[in-house]
Amino acid sequence: MTAAREPQQTEHPHITKTPGVCGGDPCIKGHRIPVWLIAVWQIKLGYDAEEIQQIYPQLTLAEIHDALSYYYDHKDEIDEAIRLQMDEAYWKDHIPSKLLEKYRIRL
Repeated sequence: MTAAREPQQTEHPHITKTPGVCGGDPCIKGHRIPVWLIAVWQIKLGYDAEEIQQIYPQLTLAEIHDALSYYYDHKDEIDEAIRLQMDEAYWKDHIPSKLLEKYRIRL
């Protein structure tokens, strides 16, 4: 593994950022589960930490609570990540369809 791909520890013990993993977004350490996804489950969908753990049983409650703590400490950053995840135009611009590319179709 190259140094550029090494996880960067954050001020939160269960949260790391790794270039090239989940777009470099902060993730739960040892998992490819981004903080923004945990935030969506709670903030947008109303799930509590125990319900989120039922969806992701590989996570501890400490990891889930730390992800939510990171969200509140970096709300603008994570809200922007959520916005981009939901922005269809962003994805069309940044990840072009291989099928459309193969057949040289333009939308």
